[in-house]
Amino acid sequence: QVPLVESGGGLVQAGGSLRLSCVVSGRPIIRYALAWFRQAPGKEREFVAGITWNGGSTHYADSVQDRFGISRDNAQETVYLQMNSLKPEDTAVYYCAVAVSTWISLTEPAYDLWGQGTQVTVSS
Repeated sequence: QVPLVESGGGLVQAGGSLRLSCVVSGRPIIRYALAWFRQAPGKEREFVAGITWNGGSTHYADSVQDRFGISRDNAQETVYLQMNSLKPEDTAVYYCAVAVSTWISLTEPAYDLWGQGTQVTVSS
């Protein structure tokens, strides 16, 4: 059983929107921060957005601030990433991740459960 399963990726024109979902089955998520990372071709994986265990605080990379929104539904064991005003430079494989603590971290070692990724392609 895959512990995290992302969905919602696809091809969209610049300026469009997508909503990514990630269902977690590896462990109950209520005690842990959640995050989305992405990896573009030829680049390292980078932090995109994170949310604390209770949804009370969020953090975004500068490149997506004011365009993306992260949210969570602990009852459904799901984290979402709403992506608006998409740009070609947002093209990447997007990964959800579960942290080892309640707080958001921008670095990968703070996350021990990862999804397999979903491709987002933004055409110009």
